[in-house]
Amino acid sequence: MSTEAPDPPKPVTGGSFFVALLRQGAPAIATATSELSDEIGDPTPIHALKRISKIAGPIDPSRRDGLLLRATRYVVLIPLAFRLLAVPGQFGAYVFRHGATGLLPVGVFTLLSVALNLIGFRWMLRSAPFRGRDAGKLLAVDLVFTTLSPLVLALTVPAEGYFDALAVSSVHLFGEAGLLTLALGVPSGLVFGLASFPLRMLANWLNTGQFQVGAAFSTYSALLAELFLATSALVLTGLGTRLALAYGTRNGRLAERAQQHRRLHDTVLQTLEAMALTSTTNAEERLVEIQRLARAQAMEIRQTIESAKSERAEEGARPLGEKLAALAAEMARDGLRAQLVVAELDDDTLSEVRQIAIRDAVREALRNTMKHSGTDRVVVRVEEREGGIAVITRDHGSGFSAADHPAGFGISESITARLAEVGGTSLVESGLAGGGTRVTLWVPF
Repeated sequence: MSTEAPDPPKPVTGGSFFVALLRQGAPAIATATSELSDEIGDPTPIHALKRISKIAGPIDPSRRDGLLLRATRYVVLIPLAFRLLAVPGQFGAYVFRHGATGLLPVGVFTLLSVALNLIGFRWMLRSAPFRGRDAGKLLAVDLVFTTLSPLVLALTVPAEGYFDALAVSSVHLFGEAGLLTLALGVPSGLVFGLASFPLRMLANWLNTGQFQVGAAFSTYSALLAELFLATSALVLTGLGTRLALAYGTRNGRLAERAQQHRRLHDTVLQTLEAMALTSTTNAEERLVEIQRLARAQAMEIRQTIESAKSERAEEGARPLGEKLAALAAEMARDGLRAQLVVAELDDDTLSEVRQIAIRDAVREALRNTMKHSGTDRVVVRVEEREGGIAVITRDHGSGFSAADHPAGFGISESITARLAEVGGTSLVESGLAGGGTRVTLWVPF
């Protein structure tokens, strides 16, 4: 019996993200979240081609993000918008040159083209779940219309207006090439572009009795330009999305790390400092006090770990005034009496994120008061101010000197940085008339 260890499983990769984009079109963007290396979102300047090569690097095709998959459909709005604008414009040029000659078939084509694009717009922008099968049916209908239109126009438009009528349908055809490129990939767009050449020659033969190869080739420059623009839009959208995801992931990790640091500072560190500041000299009383603080801290950490999601949901359901009232009760248990003065506020004035940010910043300000001010009383006032909500904490304790006590973690991270994350500001003033410290916290509506 062999005792050799089995080989480790090989990572599942599906080639590069760039190749997947070209082959599959916009749906490949759904794999943009897979195999993201830290180097992609690293802000350190590097050569542009080196960064692009990392962005376009390996992916795991089995990992597909549902939200990205639904969002990728919006990229096809580009060719739809192009046809909505260009087809009526080309029709106007036809009317200007030929008047009523062949007006009915060309007008009907224009109306059907506009209707198809409007239906596509409405379907893409609806809030219903995205279904690939339905999208395939719409794309098939559009493809059949695009293919048959030149033939129908060739049979119904007089020879003197035929080529200008064909120019109207060609604009729709160019949009179809871009649509297929974005929705299904570059190979599909190229195949359709190649197929349009014999289609154009057949239409020429039906109207003029000649294939007219030169005339069939005449639109290829515009068609190639459309394929190039669609491919460029696909690549830029895909690579830009992947870069943004990598950058967001990196900054999310940094923000989560900063949040963890704040949580440690506001809980464990505060408890340890409270233990160190225990004033009693009786060893037995000191032990009892330390045990009480340790049990309280252990309970708080356990609650944070086990019920963070439910607590956030519950907190979000309570208005800011109730959040601060609960905070005042929490501080009272630790010996700080906070008088809360709340102006009449609309419960929906602030988002949940900003309410929680300002509540946590107020908690840190009150804890600083408890530790450094030498007083057990503080007034907390809440009011509307300058397009936002201001919370002012004011005590009449000993205060501090900014020169002797430069801003530390408690002010710069637990207060200032926390509010900055939600667009708010903070101002700490000490040495006021009458003594004490005033902390003004503000967040916008």
